[in-house]
Amino acid sequence: MGHHHAPHQDGGGVLGVLLPALALLVCAAGYLLLVRRARRRNRPWSVRRTVSFGAGLALLAVALLPPLAPLAHRDFRGHMAQHLLLGMYAPLALALGAPVTLLLRALPASRARRVTALLHSAPSRLLSHPAPALLLSAGSLPVLYFTPLYDTVLAHPAGHWLLHAHFLLSGCLFAYSVAGPDPAPARPGVRTRLVVLGCAIAVHAVVAQLMYGGFWVQVHAPAAEVRGGAEIMYYGGDIAELLLAAALVATWRPERPALRKPAARPA
Repeated sequence: MGHHHAPHQDGGGVLGVLLPALALLVCAAGYLLLVRRARRRNRPWSVRRTVSFGAGLALLAVALLPPLAPLAHRDFRGHMAQHLLLGMYAPLALALGAPVTLLLRALPASRARRVTALLHSAPSRLLSHPAPALLLSAGSLPVLYFTPLYDTVLAHPAGHWLLHAHFLLSGCLFAYSVAGPDPAPARPGVRTRLVVLGCAIAVHAVVAQLMYGGFWVQVHAPAAEVRGGAEIMYYGGDIAELLLAAALVATWRPERPALRKPAARPA
């Protein structure tokens, strides 16, 4: 029942390690550079956000580098652990690092206005609503695991990178739209976001339970691996969604117009 993927696709060799490591270092350096620019412009930036963004990059490193990355090619349980890190845990930490807010603070006013205009554009408004993000992240799971798509994608060397990109981008979009501190013009109220999060929890639970029972699953891997992957998805997904709910509730403050204006500095 279980065919193993060809060894040459096992992590992509040296490049498969160097490229993600380099990309993560570039992201870290870029973020720190923006923090420095923001501070130079007398716009303070909290250490907590910097640490959160750094933690997100560290989680991505765990997902994309050995020992987990090569294991994910050989074992479905490794794939599922990688999927949760890329699609849920890292995106939440990255979103809490508020990269858009940081960018707006670091840029000169004219450029910041352009970024703000982009955030208010129709595509951005669509993408910053949690419903499309829910469809892209949780909605893609049945399509991936209950059709031949998973095996088809992994049969191509570029396929697993596309899959990683999909998990990461849809996860970031979901975390940003549900609980991110960054500005999102079309983000609905807290109650709506809690309902969307509830839907995500339900989809994860149902997919994991069907997978555990061996129903409809079209993943070519030993049954024990598929069951193990389902357990990781079920419990790991729950913990990630509880963290997301906690981050969301932490943003739940009664709107006070006074908070919107910059406070006058004490003389």
